Amino acid sequence: MMQRSLVLLKPDCIERRLAGQIIARFEAKGLNIVAMKMLRVTPELAKQHYAEHVAKPFYPSLEKFITSAPIIALAIEGLDVIRVVRDMLGATNGLNAAPGTIRGDFSSSRQMNLVHASDSEESAQRELDLYFDSAEFCDHELLLTPSMRAEDEA
Repeated sequence: MMQRSLVLLKPDCIERRLAGQIIARFEAKGLNIVAMKMLRVTPELAKQHYAEHVAKPFYPSLEKFITSAPIIALAIEGLDVIRVVRDMLGATNGLNAAPGTIRGDFSSSRQMNLVHASDSEESAQRELDLYFDSAEFCDHELLLTPSMRAEDEA
């Protein structure tokens, strides 16, 4: 099933100059980037994005981290993309993430784990709406799509 997911390259990813390597992994997997932008997360946007965590004791440090430097927001499209991207990221805590995953290869922290990705179709829609206007999506069918998957997988 074709889906879209929000992926955020967090401040630690930008500061460590890993954005290109991580984006390259998504592209190598055959996923389509249909929207992308760099921005600063404001405290207001952080509260909207992490609404379920605002009352938790760790929220102030989470907000401080996510607003500390620019991020890159991506809308990524593909077959079963929500599960695929989360599998590519690995466990939330980089210390527990398997080698070969993004967090397993580049992170050793629970909070500074480089990347956020939507965890369900409902979250993906809510999160994509927070970061992108409908006019910012560039829907397209790549010329190489026929060599990436069978016709009946569309």
